[in-house]
Amino acid sequence: MSDLNDLISEQLPGIIGGIVLLILILLVLVLTQGAKLRKIRRKYETMMAGSGVEDLETLLIDLKTQVDSVEDEQQQQRESLSLALNKLQTIKGNIGIKRYNAFSERGSDLSFSIAIVDADRSGIVITALYSRDSSYVYAKPVEAGQSTYPLSPEEVEAITLALQKA
Repeated sequence: MSDLNDLISEQLPGIIGGIVLLILILLVLVLTQGAKLRKIRRKYETMMAGSGVEDLETLLIDLKTQVDSVEDEQQQQRESLSLALNKLQTIKGNIGIKRYNAFSERGSDLSFSIAIVDADRSGIVITALYSRDSSYVYAKPVEAGQSTYPLSPEEVEAITLALQKA
């Protein structure tokens, strides 16, 4: 046992020096980790200031709920926009008018054909023929640029003019 005591006595300054060195290294690590922790805590407190929430988990859950709500509203707006665009395609908003002299022997360009069609070339053509003795008005349905009734060249031109404005 005395040999062991002698051995420990001889090595004791080295062991104590090693332990002191290890304690100093650990102390430096604790101080640097403490500084980093204080810096993170300050950033956390700055981020949480004014949010009315006590912890980060609650804040993240609230933000996730808000994002989900915004995504739902955006999806509803997309659907509404799609419906509006589809409805807009069927609106008879393209108008073309052609004035002409239906009776070349007398009168002037008082007769006309007006076409009111949508993007699919469907709608109506109204033709008014004027002479000194009488006036006539005709309405013809139009589907895909064609009618079940014969179209005059002026009516076809009115449809063409309406589609050029589309």
